[in-house]
Amino acid sequence: MATHQFQTEVSQLLHLIIHSLYSNKEIFLRELISNASDALDKLKYLSLTDDKYKNLDQEFRIDVKFDEDAHTLTIADTGIGMNNKDLAQNLGTIAKSGTKSFLAGLSGDAKKDSNLIGQFGVGFYSAFMVADKIEVLSKKPGEKKGWLWSSDGKGEFDISEADKEKYGTEVKLYLNDEGKEYASRWQIELLIKKYSDHISFPIYLEYDSIKYEGEGDNRKEVKEHKIDKINSGSALWKRPKSELTDKDYNEFYKTISHDTEDPLYYIHTKAEGTLEYTTLFYIPQHAPFDMLHADYKPGVKLYVSRVFITDDDKELMPDYLRFLRGIIDSEDLPLNVSREILQQNKIMSSIRSASVKKVLSELKALSESNKEKYTKFIEQYNKLLKEGLYSDWANRETLTDLIRFKSTAVDGYTSFKEYTERMKPDQKSIYFITGGKESALKNSPLIEAYKAKGFEVLIMDDNIDEIVIPSLGKYKDFELKSVNRKGAADDLKDKEAEKKAEEIKPLLEKIKKVLGDKVKSVIASSRLSDSPSCIVADENDPTMQMQALLKSIGQGETEYAPVLEINPSHPIVKKLATIEDKDVIEDISFVLLEQARLAEGAPLADTAGFIKRLNRLTEKAL
Repeated sequence: MATHQFQTEVSQLLHLIIHSLYSNKEIFLRELISNASDALDKLKYLSLTDDKYKNLDQEFRIDVKFDEDAHTLTIADTGIGMNNKDLAQNLGTIAKSGTKSFLAGLSGDAKKDSNLIGQFGVGFYSAFMVADKIEVLSKKPGEKKGWLWSSDGKGEFDISEADKEKYGTEVKLYLNDEGKEYASRWQIELLIKKYSDHISFPIYLEYDSIKYEGEGDNRKEVKEHKIDKINSGSALWKRPKSELTDKDYNEFYKTISHDTEDPLYYIHTKAEGTLEYTTLFYIPQHAPFDMLHADYKPGVKLYVSRVFITDDDKELMPDYLRFLRGIIDSEDLPLNVSREILQQNKIMSSIRSASVKKVLSELKALSESNKEKYTKFIEQYNKLLKEGLYSDWANRETLTDLIRFKSTAVDGYTSFKEYTERMKPDQKSIYFITGGKESALKNSPLIEAYKAKGFEVLIMDDNIDEIVIPSLGKYKDFELKSVNRKGAADDLKDKEAEKKAEEIKPLLEKIKKVLGDKVKSVIASSRLSDSPSCIVADENDPTMQMQALLKSIGQGETEYAPVLEINPSHPIVKKLATIEDKDVIEDISFVLLEQARLAEGAPLADTAGFIKRLNRLTEKAL
């Protein structure tokens, strides 16, 4: 027998599950039966595609039995089984990316954390809510040895060789005081019908039934051993929508996703004709915790005629829809389709293309019919839709209507369509600003004149906006203009602005001479009203934010000097135009540039120099 330590993350997760999910402890049975179903799915696929597994001698089934006196509950399957290496890996570690950051994000608030843990998937470990000890006896088809895993969930687990006649896995729970209620036929049957009725393999409950024979003094109690099938055993996604309730859909979602919450939305489609397939997609209430990791776990399972094929193929749906959970079941794909063939398969390509269009059309309908629910969706998945805008050219028009932005004109989120409906009659462009936090962007000097003229500015505070939005170019007939760039201010110019610019031309030349190659040019601003200066990018140069983004991924070696805009109407600028002191002109020129950089969230190249200049100017002012 070998004793092992749980991975640190497993110990943390066990503690959190036991304390955060306890009020919903009955889900342990759903999780264990779901695991058993997965094991059967994998073996069934191999039995149809791999000669090594084609002559199996067992029925695909799940058996549940209990001992009311000994307070034990056992869930057994005839699935793929595990050897000692599998047991250590599957029941002792968590391989999911982002585990540490996920656990660090937990707050200690049981209700709030239960939602996060639901995203993570509690699986096997939820059984420790009702058991003091768990034993897992398992054997793989074709192997001679069986293996026994056991633990009390308090930091260690043991694995030893053990006798097991047939392949598959048995999970035996030694129920604690709070779990003893589940060693009951009625409780087990109730929970299986509630949570696992749709499992496509038969689930049998083994129990002793008491009946009475004879009459009067001859009447006696007779114990009868029974094994009853207690689930309907039909794949839920194959059933007609008219037969299913929201509750049916929600319980199925919780089984396949291991989430504790109901889904935000679901989309059930049955296609008949040239291709026959069924899809059932769910959108979780909260974004999966690994959604922004490169090695995210995909959430869509592929079946062929109800036979499970794969649940880890990222090609089933495009990356930007990686938040989806659900099922694709095709009648036309071959059972032995490999992952390599799958990526090039025309049938799969057609199913994927049609499924993407269906999901996006449903989202569009939701955005029109239920704005409150759509806002919840946007709060979780807006960034991914923007990814799609950049990568999915075939659906770009629909995605452009689906994405949302913050704005200077309205609270909450708004769309391009809503923006254009609010545009002033003389406005020809859609204005937007990119950068850091929403609060900083809404107070940026760059949008002062736009707000003064009543022009709405869209707030783009996602990093991805810097890449995606400029690539759009236009929305319908309206040009998209970044106020972070020099050219956007051309729309604000008038004769008065041109006159003021001409008046301070000598000052602009002086400032440019002082700053040299630290700026690309110094021009009079038509966009500023309250601030003395701002920096913008020249039309063909990356913005400050884009340069920072490129640097963060190791591609920002070249630095582009900004354009410095000076406000001709500002008191500082007016006063500066009358000053002859070269030292003061130099100090103020640098301060105008440096404070403009700070307002944009850009770092100062010489912080010490900036402080010295401020000190000198303050001293002279005093």
